[in-house]
Amino acid sequence: MAALGILTGVFAVAALLVIRGFVLARARGTIVCRVRDGQGGWKSGVARYVGGELHWIPFLGLGLRPRHAIARRGLTISSRRMLDTGEGPAGYWTVVCSVERGPLSLAMSEDALTGFLAWLESAPPSAHLDAA
Repeated sequence: MAALGILTGVFAVAALLVIRGFVLARARGTIVCRVRDGQGGWKSGVARYVGGELHWIPFLGLGLRPRHAIARRGLTISSRRMLDTGEGPAGYWTVVCSVERGPLSLAMSEDALTGFLAWLESAPPSAHLDAA
């Protein structure tokens, strides 16, 4: 009987995580985006534009707060390329951004990349004055 209770609890938590991921991916104004800081592996999640920041929320986890908040002010792109076979989903592009805490790589679809670049270019003229 106790094993059935534990199994039911594990199933309920798994179902909530799946529902959370589905809601995050389908929420209005979000894009599916992977993040890699340093030389670690890619982490899947969603990104959304909030004012002058790009908020990234991981798929795995319980919180709805962003793990990364990337400010548009001072953000520069150092490289952009299509992901190699086996490195990520087919048709995804990666951009390496220079942010305050070091380089950060984002991987997203071509449509999402177009939106990201448009968001970056639509910054006010003074937004890039402090960029190094």
